Amino acid sequence: MKRIYIILAAALSLCACSKFLDTRIDVFDTVDRLETRSSTLASFAYAYYTPMGNGFNVIDGNLFATASDEAEQAAPTSDAQTFNKGLLSADLNPLSYKYTNCYEGIRAAHFFLEYAKDGEKFLALNRDTSTVYNPDGTVYSVDQPRAYKRDCINLGWRRAEAYIAEAYYYGELIKMYGGVPIVDAETGLARQASYDEVVEHIVTLIDSHLDQLNLDWRVALDETPENAIADVTNWNFRDETGRFDRTAALAIKARVLLYAASPRNNPLEDEAKWERAAAAANDVIQLRKSIFEKGLGFGDGARSHPDWHMPVNRDYGNYFVKNNSTSDVESIFLVRQAAGSSLERANYPVATRGGNSGVCPTQNLVDAYEYTGAQTPDPYANRDPRLAATIVYNGSTWNGNVIDESKGGNYDSRVAGASPTGYYLRKFLAPNLNLVEGGSTDHVWPMYRYAEVLLNYAEAMNEAYGPDADPAGYGMTARQALTEVRQSASTSLPAVTATSKADFRAAVKQERRVELAFEDHRYWDLLRWKDAMSVLNKAIKGTSVRKNELGGFQYSYPTVAYRTFYERNYYFPFTRKEIANGAGSITQNPEYN
Repeated sequence: MKRIYIILAAALSLCACSKFLDTRIDVFDTVDRLETRSSTLASFAYAYYTPMGNGFNVIDGNLFATASDEAEQAAPTSDAQTFNKGLLSADLNPLSYKYTNCYEGIRAAHFFLEYAKDGEKFLALNRDTSTVYNPDGTVYSVDQPRAYKRDCINLGWRRAEAYIAEAYYYGELIKMYGGVPIVDAETGLARQASYDEVVEHIVTLIDSHLDQLNLDWRVALDETPENAIADVTNWNFRDETGRFDRTAALAIKARVLLYAASPRNNPLEDEAKWERAAAAANDVIQLRKSIFEKGLGFGDGARSHPDWHMPVNRDYGNYFVKNNSTSDVESIFLVRQAAGSSLERANYPVATRGGNSGVCPTQNLVDAYEYTGAQTPDPYANRDPRLAATIVYNGSTWNGNVIDESKGGNYDSRVAGASPTGYYLRKFLAPNLNLVEGGSTDHVWPMYRYAEVLLNYAEAMNEAYGPDADPAGYGMTARQALTEVRQSASTSLPAVTATSKADFRAAVKQERRVELAFEDHRYWDLLRWKDAMSVLNKAIKGTSVRKNELGGFQYSYPTVAYRTFYERNYYFPFTRKEIANGAGSITQNPEYN
């Protein structure tokens, strides 16, 4: 999707008696020009996507995994240490920019909706609204679709997308801070709302505008009378998959309600919240199923996989490389990044020219990958194939080399700048990229994908009804959803035999850790489960490799770092600036001075 970057004023006054969002346009185009140029209207329709960013450069210009037990940063100093050492405070939060970005996104959505009220009139300016012309000015055919009608339909989608963008940003805010200010779109005034109040605001935004969204950007559209007039079935949607549609909106709602039902945000253990989360995840599943059953398919991927279920034994690693996810049936909402090599430069092993080791997976994570066969002296043999697709380890073939981390080996772990854990990141990285001669590649961040929806469903269904019950008649139990994800990874994985809620809960947590590794889920999962106090106060382990007398490898697992997490860290602190600007309207989260 073509991104139009504009500078939005970022003065976010939190005073309840003043405007929270300043909707004056300081640059780019004046309001007068906006009202006379349809192209400017279209530009503002992209503006509310701009602050969204992606997960490739969350902290230290890299993945957020180093703030959890997934990885350790190779650099001796990093912003991730703020989290790892429990230093998060009102004066120090490397992620505070996300707070500003989210409110900029909300502001941009409100701005677009305000000035797009008469958008159809803008689109009609200086054009024939009923006839389509050839480039040479001759009439193409009065019986063919009306370009103006297409633009009006698209404008309607854009309005609905603005509301979904607002819902998305509020979801990100409460994930970090709990209760946050809700901005009134009409007055621009804000008041701090409780966590549950913001959840209801999100749900209302999505439910109220769901039917106004495009069905799914990956599929052909239904032939409704309005769409037939504009012939939208012949409209090329390939470049629009970075926009919200009904599937993406429901996925946002499902994640928000899953978090709302989780222990951190549901201290009274209200089972109805889990039931609601299960229903929301089921809505995504049923929409996906209905699209397939109508024969609409999901673009290129539908030809190779005509079933609405996830394919078994899929190539897990290939999905995350380059732009492969853009044509995959699993994708729901993606954020594309311009072609480059910054991710590879940051994370290729230091032994690769131009590499900086960067995000280094931990032994803690490696231990989470199950065995699919007998254990051997090689600790990486007969393991869940997602291990090899995610992590570079001793003995891996990577960038044309067999990795040898023993003393004197081609990836000697004792070399300055080498991985402190003995592991390197493979997921998301294009192999064999020449960093010295300017090699580059596409990168696409999977904000929402179907495997997560199934895991959300499995977790919520188990908490509401247990592993094997389906009293609501959804057609899938928690166990069936979990099994679908696991068999998609490998049919050689052992069956999950847990029968109690508690044991099955552990199986779901295990699966999320492996399936969603490095996708910016782990830290937030630990917070919402209230597991961070136990998990993020443990030692971080790595591996040390040496050769024995026979030329084989021997492994030990030393502690390479420690984590510190305090009870107060379950929610982020508001910055002192935001507290001051709020003039009493914002309450600081507990235990932050």
